[in-house]
Amino acid sequence: MKSNFSPAFYLGVDGGGTKCRARLRNEIGDILGEAESGPANIRLGLDLAWTNIMASIDKALAKAGLTRDIFPQTAVGLGLAGVVTPNDCTRTLEAAPKADFGALRAAADYHVACLGAFEGRDGGIQIAGTGSSSYAIIRGKGHPVGGWGFLLSETGSAAALGRDAVAAALKAHDGLAPASPLALALIAHFGHPAAIIDWSERARPSDYGALSPIVFDHARQRDGIAIGLIEQTAADIDTFIAHQIKLGAPRVCLVGGLGPHIRPWLSDATKAVLAEPATDILDGAILLARQPDDATIALREDA
Repeated sequence: MKSNFSPAFYLGVDGGGTKCRARLRNEIGDILGEAESGPANIRLGLDLAWTNIMASIDKALAKAGLTRDIFPQTAVGLGLAGVVTPNDCTRTLEAAPKADFGALRAAADYHVACLGAFEGRDGGIQIAGTGSSSYAIIRGKGHPVGGWGFLLSETGSAAALGRDAVAAALKAHDGLAPASPLALALIAHFGHPAAIIDWSERARPSDYGALSPIVFDHARQRDGIAIGLIEQTAADIDTFIAHQIKLGAPRVCLVGGLGPHIRPWLSDATKAVLAEPATDILDGAILLARQPDDATIALREDA
């Protein structure tokens, strides 16, 4: 944010792959309006992303009884899925509509999530949802780890757990490993082993992740294969979090839908460094909006 600009309003935007949310606060921190619209992952196209960013902002303004007339007095922080490199930030801002915002900053969603979790202080987040990745802010510098996509990475995620469970079920079906209730349940879920081939050709990570509750259900019934799969998932998360601590993060927040389910399976060393987020990703985006234009946002290097 420019030194000569004193915003009267702050907008925080969380643009994900399924929805985009916006929160409007005034200069003393009161929430004036909050709303959501469609997806704003920039990999879906910048035109679509900006259409939904502006839709969520307009809805938040409407709830506050305000209009776009306040834009010149407003600083905006965007935390967007699909942002990976500095060039992604640049092209996202260049594609912005002529909205005359007082200030506009963009960063990856994981950066603003980490800002919010520790209110701008040092710390790390471990995302354990459909996918997985780590991000730590240490002495003001960001450190992204993992998050290279389902085909190449994403260990410690619900999608990886579901994928590995299907693979284990097929292995048991072929007689290469002992059968178990989990293996039988997964085969029955698809109706026939051959049906899994057709399904896998069109399945998305979220489809694999949707199978993870079956694994946890059978682990509670002491199914050996299910327990082994969950223990491996927990060990992968342990590795990510230990790496963040080694980098210098004093504490780490475990976030994402898999988090509450996997937490009991984590090592004692991991549990000892876990913290609860101080605020959410929308307030992290507002913190981004409050930062000066030259504040560091660490992303992966451009090719």
